[in-house]
Amino acid sequence: MKLIETLKNVWKITELKDRIILTLGMLLVYRFGAQVVLPGIDASKLGALGDSTDSGLLGLLNAFTGGAFANASVFALGIMPYISASIVVQLMGIAIPYLQKLQKEGASGQKKITQITRWLTIAICLVQAPGYLVSLPSLGIPQEAFLLGQGGLFYFSSIVILVTGTIFAMWLGEKITDKGIGNGISILIMVGIIATLPVSFVQEYAARVTESNGGLIMILIELVVWFVIILASVMLVMAVRKIAVQYARRTQSGGYEKNVFGSRQYIPLKLNASGVMPIIFAQAIMFVPGLIGGMDFMKDSSVGQWMQTNFQDMFGLWYNVVFAILIIIFTYFYTAITVPTNKMADDLKRSGGFIPGIRPGTETSEYLDKIMSQITLPGSIFLALIAVFPAFIVKLMNVQQGWALFFGGTSLLIMVGVAIDTMQQVNSYLLNKHYDGLMKTGKNRKG
Repeated sequence: MKLIETLKNVWKITELKDRIILTLGMLLVYRFGAQVVLPGIDASKLGALGDSTDSGLLGLLNAFTGGAFANASVFALGIMPYISASIVVQLMGIAIPYLQKLQKEGASGQKKITQITRWLTIAICLVQAPGYLVSLPSLGIPQEAFLLGQGGLFYFSSIVILVTGTIFAMWLGEKITDKGIGNGISILIMVGIIATLPVSFVQEYAARVTESNGGLIMILIELVVWFVIILASVMLVMAVRKIAVQYARRTQSGGYEKNVFGSRQYIPLKLNASGVMPIIFAQAIMFVPGLIGGMDFMKDSSVGQWMQTNFQDMFGLWYNVVFAILIIIFTYFYTAITVPTNKMADDLKRSGGFIPGIRPGTETSEYLDKIMSQITLPGSIFLALIAVFPAFIVKLMNVQQGWALFFGGTSLLIMVGVAIDTMQQVNSYLLNKHYDGLMKTGKNRKG
């Protein structure tokens, strides 16, 4: 089979094999850490915490951490503080001149931005860790589960461990990006989501079969719908990856340079240049209203109760409306900061290229920006529709909320998007090896 032959070819490339092994090792460490319970907590009495995180926003947060949140694990905060810090730094990059300057400095500036993000991650962890520990009793953990009590020593040691766990998870993600197969942070989130899939399916199976709620027929229908949605998501993501803008390149004689495309060349622009990041960004923001509404100074007010009612139910109307709007906004925002239309226009001008009918320089930049705005709209709407689809599944098919998360939404989009990006990374190695294999000198080249 072609798939088996491809896998054999992957294993023949020394560098790619080493990167895959390193990535798998890092993921194994991450999954092991998700099962290590915080010192001073009895692991046998965490059942109520698991029950309280089966659905809703806590269920999604637990999925992002691969079950570490429900395990009161050293990785309970997961990688989300780093995602939150990245959002804050990128938002500040619009208004703070210093960050704007760093963004223009290339690799050295990006290195400083990464360092700022790391420090901000620690600051966020120092806020989230105490909040998580304080909320454990309200989430169902009995007092006898705290073997050493809930004194200052417990809080101090647990906060240090939780912060360290997030920093270590961030380090794992960066190493996967640098030394592994890339997309380290996204892969950590994807693996965490996949880890909760079997449990969610078993719960759905039990609800359908043991409770005579549709039986095996409904399970079969759900699986068919699930596979159809996955295939549709993959096909649509692949279909909207790129659109081309024609441009011409003048020669010294004043004519057009001829190539295999005739007298025109192409600038590939993505319909969805931001990937799954808008989903992750929007989901991080959606945790905020419910948390604010549940705070002591807000929970008894009408506004606080409204926020708790509408934003702690991730399958409710208002939650999904705001979620979809945020996804569209973040798609435009992330595209604007990752697609340098000004640089593209300058590069075209320096190389003697121009878009027919458009003046080189500023007009070209404005034209490319206009094209990106137009093609980003359908991409952002597609992301938003897939993201809110689980709400429709819950209403139409009465699916368990934990299992419904895999019928679209954040979970499915992250899984599909990261899987496609990872396969493209591996495919690039295969293509490079195939190209080198045409030459005798590259045939036995190591790495």
